[in-house]
Amino acid sequence: MLRFEVLGPVRVRRDGLEVDLGPAQQRSVLALLLARAGAPVTIAEFADLLWGADPPPRAVNVVHRHVGAVRRLLEPALPPRSTGRVVGGAGEYRLTVAADELDLNRFRRLVTRGRELAAQGRLADGLALAVDALGLWRGPCAGGPEVLRRDHPSFTAVDRECAEVAREAAEAALYTGTVHPVLPTVLAIADLFPLDEALQAQTLLLLEAGGRRAEAVARYERVRARLADELGTDPDAELRQAYDEVARQGGPVDPAAGPPARARVAEEPAAPLRLAGSLRPAQLPPDLPVFAGRDEQIRHMARMLRSHRTRTAMPLLAIDGLPGIGKTACAVRLAHLLADSCPDGQLYVDLQGFHPSDRALDPLDVLGCLLDLLGVPDRAVPAALDARLRLARSHLAGRRVMIVLDNARDVDQVRHLLPGSADCLVLVTSRRRLDGLATAYGAHLVTLDVLPADEARRLLLARIGAAAPADDEALDEIVERCGRLPLALSLVSGRALEHPGRRLADLARELRAAQGTLNGFASHTIQTDLRAVFSWSYRLLGEPAARLFRLLSLRPDREIGLPAVASLAGLPVRRCRELVGELVHTGLLTRAGPGRYRSHDLIHAYAGELCQEHDAEPVRRAARRRLHRHHCRHLGDTVEASATRGR
Repeated sequence: MLRFEVLGPVRVRRDGLEVDLGPAQQRSVLALLLARAGAPVTIAEFADLLWGADPPPRAVNVVHRHVGAVRRLLEPALPPRSTGRVVGGAGEYRLTVAADELDLNRFRRLVTRGRELAAQGRLADGLALAVDALGLWRGPCAGGPEVLRRDHPSFTAVDRECAEVAREAAEAALYTGTVHPVLPTVLAIADLFPLDEALQAQTLLLLEAGGRRAEAVARYERVRARLADELGTDPDAELRQAYDEVARQGGPVDPAAGPPARARVAEEPAAPLRLAGSLRPAQLPPDLPVFAGRDEQIRHMARMLRSHRTRTAMPLLAIDGLPGIGKTACAVRLAHLLADSCPDGQLYVDLQGFHPSDRALDPLDVLGCLLDLLGVPDRAVPAALDARLRLARSHLAGRRVMIVLDNARDVDQVRHLLPGSADCLVLVTSRRRLDGLATAYGAHLVTLDVLPADEARRLLLARIGAAAPADDEALDEIVERCGRLPLALSLVSGRALEHPGRRLADLARELRAAQGTLNGFASHTIQTDLRAVFSWSYRLLGEPAARLFRLLSLRPDREIGLPAVASLAGLPVRRCRELVGELVHTGLLTRAGPGRYRSHDLIHAYAGELCQEHDAEPVRRAARRRLHRHHCRHLGDTVEASATRGR
């Protein structure tokens, strides 16, 4: 049984006994693998850790040798050429650790649960878990003298993660009056970050609440002097306000007197935080009052982005999926869950990549708006795109800001809006899968599918509430006729709410009567009308791809192979592959496997309506004949092959 520790000097215990980790380079390699907590580490990052900017000529071989030594150290009985815990490939390595084997994983699990409890109003319970998490902290990440570079970004990222938890715990302790359990650890972590003014502000208040006012005053003077010496600045408003509050208090604190003054005024509105001279932006759209489904998927994305903060690259997530799948709702829910990790503000922009106006926002204009929000005067905003991007990145450097770029047209529209700081977090939504963001920026890509049947039922019931009497059979029929598409389910639930008491069976009958069309999903607003929503993708197609999209509605099945597509369209397979790619990129078709494609039932119905409108009967009849001949040939080939095998 192995246990790993990296929240302090690196330690490994096997069956309770500490393992000798060997020389400094080997220990440093293990430390970096542990600080990444199972995420991959590239050869270049190992080389940077071991030698900085001057690696030796055979650096790659030396890294491989050290990794091999770590592998043998952890699993001495592992057979040669076996994988084991250390997994390598494509110029990188990662160390597989179970959730309870590494102190950093246990720390994050406790913090996540504590934040969940605090968000539910159970602040004392959340604080207790934060105290447990901070109890795992023994010092700076990989902080032993044997590690070659304590300033490596992966180690400092973990330290900053701990500092953020310390700040949150200090604030919660002040509001609950439970000061002493967190004070020693908060003080130790605050000493690591003397220029983190938000953390220092909470530390001053914590010291004052613990009856150590003189120590709080002395700390403020040290921080003020260091800010002046190293940065040439005065303390910011938050730190000055904390000091003023400490200075105003008189006499020793009586623990029996209850929570400190700060706790008693917790309900008073806080002074607005500032970002680059302007109000801290908080632009997220409101979260849906009723949100059901995708809970586990959203938790997975949140964990993925939080864990990414231990890396040197900017956390970037791109959510894609077909029209009406709920990308924006999912991104907004996720953004609200992660807002606490971006205390310097949240920016939201609808890039209008698939807008009915067919005019996606120009990155030049978007950057102008972002710079305005960041407090840059109009006269200081440059005219050129690259200059605006450089200025925006400069203002965002060192800030923990979330940027949500909704409804992106393509990678080119997004890449001009990405900050350069690893402290920022970016969420992107698009109908297209933005593979270029993964290639160029290491983005996590998530494709949303239709809801599972049980989650679709839960969404419909959560939206309807008591507006319609329960009817399991009708509920199942509605879910299936909506194709488990969140937007369609929302439209039907809205119809139920318009007429309280209306039976689900009536709604199911209306959808049944409209089978094969979108008549059951009309809406008063263009943003939620299914035909309109699908049309925003359709209008981006070139005429050949639009014609193919319409003809695909003539097939009886929702899934089709590329040869059958070519027969239906009467075009070469190579040309059809290009056109199908265009349909996939606009979200009107999805890949079902190698050379196979699938369309959603409601998108299929939309294509059928367009085909009836734009393609004459002789054209439709000829396409059906070509598809029929293809299936006959395919069936004949299958029968012949079967007969040949039987001889």
